[in-house]
Amino acid sequence: MGITLLSCLGVLPLFGFAHANPTIDSLIKKRKSLPNIIFIMADDLGYGDIGFNGQQKIKTPHIDQLAQEGMVMTQHYAGSSVCAPSRASLMTGVNVAHAHVRELSAWTASGKAIDLAAEDVTVAQELKRVGYSTGIIGKWGLEEGAGTGNVLDHGFDYFYGYKTHTEAHHYYPEYIWKNREKLQLPDNESASKKGEYSNDAFTREALAFIQKNSKKPFFLYLPYTIPHNELTVPDESKAPYENLGWPKKPMDVSGHYHHDPEGNTTYAGMISRLDSYIGQLMQELKTQGIDDNTLVIFTSDNGPGSDKGIFNSTGGLRGRKLTLYEGGIREPFAARWPNKIKPGSTSDQPAAFWDLLPTLCDIAGIKPSVKTDGISYLPTLLNQVKNQKKHDLLYWEINESQGPIQAIRLGDWKGINAYQKPFELYNLKVDPKESKNLALSNPGVVAKIKQMMISYRTENPEFPLTKRTPNYGNDGSNPETIKSK
Repeated sequence: MGITLLSCLGVLPLFGFAHANPTIDSLIKKRKSLPNIIFIMADDLGYGDIGFNGQQKIKTPHIDQLAQEGMVMTQHYAGSSVCAPSRASLMTGVNVAHAHVRELSAWTASGKAIDLAAEDVTVAQELKRVGYSTGIIGKWGLEEGAGTGNVLDHGFDYFYGYKTHTEAHHYYPEYIWKNREKLQLPDNESASKKGEYSNDAFTREALAFIQKNSKKPFFLYLPYTIPHNELTVPDESKAPYENLGWPKKPMDVSGHYHHDPEGNTTYAGMISRLDSYIGQLMQELKTQGIDDNTLVIFTSDNGPGSDKGIFNSTGGLRGRKLTLYEGGIREPFAARWPNKIKPGSTSDQPAAFWDLLPTLCDIAGIKPSVKTDGISYLPTLLNQVKNQKKHDLLYWEINESQGPIQAIRLGDWKGINAYQKPFELYNLKVDPKESKNLALSNPGVVAKIKQMMISYRTENPEFPLTKRTPNYGNDGSNPETIKSK
């Protein structure tokens, strides 16, 4: 990449002529006025797991306050209903119809690991064009071993956390990554829950990042791993939820995790601990005197994967993680930006993860350097709804053990094409819980959406619409092409 005027911004003053050029003057002035941006993302947190979306059992006062002091978007969607493709979409502004990463590495056709591609441009790279310091603390999940996904090669100045999604499955890890260094944590022991809880460490690092960068514009991406499996949390976070008469049993979990024995109190405690982190972060912004110039966004990467009823984690929406019903992809979303976003405001404007990159570029006063599938929702945040562009459609796909599924939202219509199942069509305006399939009575809409599922999507040899078995070290087997219905 060639050296640009903006990339030289920090060097020019040393030569004594920075202010001789009005263009440089305006760039310096603009840089000083840029807001800080903190994007906080939970992991497997459901639409209904947060108080501002109706949660009754789990207490989230700090997140609720963030929402009260800003805007709640009620129809904000993840990039996918599973980890890696959702995060890739968030970072690149490209949805899974066109993305390099469309599934976890276990589901590639070749059996090879899949990383963010070298040519993928992230929101961090875009913001660095105008002088932002950039950091990610938490779960990256886009470097699985292909050699192209290192976070420091994709626009981030600082990294502390997990590279891969499987590393992030344990809360007392025996090592953590700091930039390119693998830090051993000899006091930690995953199985016995000894040492420092990883998300506590992420918060400590995030506070330090804010302190270090408080005098210049920064972008902090903070992808926590709560409340993803494994279900474990320090005892003090469970204490408020003990002896409440909840069922004392493990939650719906499996795999290589070291779960705490009582899943319900643990799940609630994890979310409340996450809430406490948000409280610490918001207080630090005030302490540093940068609260008024910081945009804070809170959301989740996909639907819930553990709760099956006691907490109503989906907020009554159908489906969960790994499905393309609303419960799998519609996420809690709150944004706070003092003197910019009206406190207590709500928007039902549909938006998605791939809108973040153009939105933050819009805030920074630049255009994306690459083509994206996204639309800036800055007009919505600023209550300038007349200026808000709208999507022609929203697209998702997922292909794990259940076979390939595609979904398109077209206005209020949503079509779902699942492997060897009848086509489903719902009107989300009147039926957000997707309870009444209207496909048979609306053949024209069905035909239109089916055609879009073919024409809108670009082929990716690693992610064909075939039924596959997971690789887990082999090359997969017995693909079976999705059947048209």
